[in-house]
Amino acid sequence: MTDPFVRLERLAEILRELVDIESVSLGEEPLLDRITALMPMDRFDLVDDVDGVRCFLPRETREGASLILLAGHADTVPIGGAALPSTREGNVLFGRGTADMKAGLTVMLALAQDRGPDSSDVDLGFVFFGREELPITQSALLPLLERKPELGKAGLAVLLEPTANAMEVGCLGNLNATVTVHGLSAHSARPWLGRNAIHVAIEMLAPLAGRPAHEVEIDGLVYREVVSVTTIEGGSAANVLPDLVLARVNVRYAPNRSPAEAEAWLRGTLAHPDLDVHVEGNAPPGPVAVSNPLVHRLLRAGVSSVGPKQAWTPVAEFGMAGIDAVNLGPGDPRYAHTDEEQVDISALAECYDIIRRFLERPEEG
Repeated sequence: MTDPFVRLERLAEILRELVDIESVSLGEEPLLDRITALMPMDRFDLVDDVDGVRCFLPRETREGASLILLAGHADTVPIGGAALPSTREGNVLFGRGTADMKAGLTVMLALAQDRGPDSSDVDLGFVFFGREELPITQSALLPLLERKPELGKAGLAVLLEPTANAMEVGCLGNLNATVTVHGLSAHSARPWLGRNAIHVAIEMLAPLAGRPAHEVEIDGLVYREVVSVTTIEGGSAANVLPDLVLARVNVRYAPNRSPAEAEAWLRGTLAHPDLDVHVEGNAPPGPVAVSNPLVHRLLRAGVSSVGPKQAWTPVAEFGMAGIDAVNLGPGDPRYAHTDEEQVDISALAECYDIIRRFLERPEEG
């Protein structure tokens, strides 16, 4: 395809079809089935279709060729106020999932459909999976990587999460905890007879609220560790000292820190006899794979910039399986999860070209 208009319209047609199939987390199967129907099965084998996953590997592999995995999640957050079905204005498509991340899925499908015999030194596989927008304890990707250890031989996984076609390396760990503060109820006119759980919570949570972002440099990339109290509830009446407060705390930590270290830091910071910390989930950070030669090759293919991933993505799950991974996708992250979610079709063409050049061995320079 050489005509730019024809190429844009083809990408727009695929994207619109994917967006118009509702796929809120736990409801991805219809979309995964349609993706399977759109894959060229004369060149790829469906090697896993269990529990919210569709994994395709090349039917013919070549000795000495590196395996590259293109990966993306099929689920979206709830529809909310976003458009469904999608709407289009010029080259911009609006609707839930356009940016995060059905634009990336569209690029994956277009590359699969166009992939033919060539002189490239890499083999190409595809991983489509659900439940990414849910806690890691409900992951569909981790079980796949356990079921298919042969995927561990991949030289690189490219996760087409929304990055506006920049490369984002690694990712932050994501710890969520519920903090329970115990007090003793009493009449508010005689507070010395009780113990105000809200006052204890203010005292103990203040260091978290006042903690500035902590910058951590790894291989020239700066990750910002942050902690936030995201919800708090307690108290029953205006004249009663509360005996219980529940607060939820979110910790985002750098790739040089383990999940156990992050949890130990939080527990140490909140150590108090009237306070319990229950960790609800602790998704590990993703390794910073800047030394991988395939990452440098991808950069040479026309990536505009490289930076840290100031969030959590499934690159961490690939890292847990020993697979280097990076984030690179056409969606703009500022529109992800918003009621105005949208993507410019030209960004899909740009992403397609970058990955195509990467597969075709870009020149040194």
